[in-house]
Amino acid sequence: MRPETVSPTPHASIPHDETVPHTHPEPGVDPHAPLPPTARPLRVGIGGPVGSGKTALVAALCRAFADELRLGVVTNDIYTTEDADFLRRAGVLDPARIRAVETGCCPHTAIRDDIGANLDAIDELVDGVGPLDLVLVESGGDNLTATFSRGLVDRQIFVVDVAGGDKVPRKGGPGVTAADLLVINKTDLAPLVRADLSVMDRDARARRGDLPTVFLSIVGDPLATGVADWVRHELAHHRGRLAVA
Repeated sequence: MRPETVSPTPHASIPHDETVPHTHPEPGVDPHAPLPPTARPLRVGIGGPVGSGKTALVAALCRAFADELRLGVVTNDIYTTEDADFLRRAGVLDPARIRAVETGCCPHTAIRDDIGANLDAIDELVDGVGPLDLVLVESGGDNLTATFSRGLVDRQIFVVDVAGGDKVPRKGGPGVTAADLLVINKTDLAPLVRADLSVMDRDARARRGDLPTVFLSIVGDPLATGVADWVRHELAHHRGRLAVA
């Protein structure tokens, strides 16, 4: 069985979706400096099935970036603000930096087809708290076909968990095969559900090619280190692209 938490390829070798243009930071560009006040923040979408751990991952990233980045979060639920309320109760981020979208429809509609409510929520965040470096947009729980519009996000993370068994990556679907980062979550449960993490790793590689996958247990890693490092890497690309634009 594969170890519980597996980090992606080291930063210099992390592969990307080559259909999405990006550049490495130019010499002399500080990859950790705040974005200019008028610059658009990096938008990272986080999707996945109900119960896969999307909100827990958002909370972990808020903890990881709290003292490092100017961060905002937009959550999507069909009829409630439950995920946003969870984050506020957890105290992982200033409540003023959290916005909730009630989609009233299938979650993928609001993140892929009719993204206006999410774009408005991002604008409201910037108007309310000022310039941001990073916005995390959490989808409502959906199935393996859920993907984000590139008009809404720059990068996509898709979260599945081991509770459904080690067959989940093998089932594929756009979320598994095309997301910029696949997160296989709740690896601490693998022995309880008899999920073989090495099988999940093999099948994820077969479905995703060179796109990275992170195995994660937030119980053991409350800062979601592998995912946070990937986001930092993508943010460095974003800053570099703005610097040469």
